[in-house]
Amino acid sequence: MKKTAVIFPGQGSQYVGMGREFLDCDADARALMETAREVSGFPLRELCLDGPMEALTRALHLQPALTVTNLICWQQLRKALPALEPACFAGHSLGEYSALCAAGIVSPEDCLALVTRRGELMEREGRSHPGGMRAVLGLTFEQLEALLAGYTGGGRVVVANHNSEKQVVISGDIEGLDGFGALCRNEGAKVIPLQVSIANHSPLVAGAVADFAAFMAGITFRPPATPVLFNVTAAGEDDPAVIRDIMARQIISRVRWFEAVNAMIAGGVEVFVEAGPKTVLTGLMKKIVPRGRATCIQFDTPEGLDKVVAAIAD
Repeated sequence: MKKTAVIFPGQGSQYVGMGREFLDCDADARALMETAREVSGFPLRELCLDGPMEALTRALHLQPALTVTNLICWQQLRKALPALEPACFAGHSLGEYSALCAAGIVSPEDCLALVTRRGELMEREGRSHPGGMRAVLGLTFEQLEALLAGYTGGGRVVVANHNSEKQVVISGDIEGLDGFGALCRNEGAKVIPLQVSIANHSPLVAGAVADFAAFMAGITFRPPATPVLFNVTAAGEDDPAVIRDIMARQIISRVRWFEAVNAMIAGGVEVFVEAGPKTVLTGLMKKIVPRGRATCIQFDTPEGLDKVVAAIAD
């Protein structure tokens, strides 16, 4: 088999109907969804399959809903290719919790408990400190950092996600996003508002860190059975105590996705499999991975899974 990295999407990949095909045809998928319902206390199957989108996209519901969909996809990949031993895992923001579970750091039940609590805290902080996120296209991370250093306008704004060479996401309050966004446009960038009402990965949600760290203290973390490249460090880590600290800081820290992907490429990964809904990460990978260097493929249906199996086994 080809050297494979399995990556998991985060917020923004959700859609009404996600997971339907696996739930329709597989009892194990249905059992995992039921576990998620029991752990979260939310009717996640109904939210995933029937929406409405407004309810599905609430942080409170979205975090366990998207995570269980990712985990169902990983479950199905393991069933289809039981001999597969991924070289590493990674997940984008919320998707990192799916990576923790896939690597054996936390159990599925604890993973779902973590994202349920994280969603509660993020929704709380979003109400207390309203804000948002915007994608900036056409400028490098270094250019954005230089612009931020010279920004003298109002509000609060930070670089939240370094997604690809020239796709960076900023996060902050509306005054900061408007002011700094205008500065970016003056430099030739395209600025696109994201459909979120929370300033994720910014100081505006710092109030969640201590409460989430306290919750994590009651969760068993194990050394990874397979390496995970973390958002905060763009590197691996084996010490469960350090992993706890990384995951607490992840809430307010920059997502170093571009660096993490380049580290996987340097490590010789030949196939990147996006296990979860939509193709957001696959689209980013095609902007990062040099042409011909590796294959990027996504699945969230049995048909898509067949294509993944063929790509890995080829």
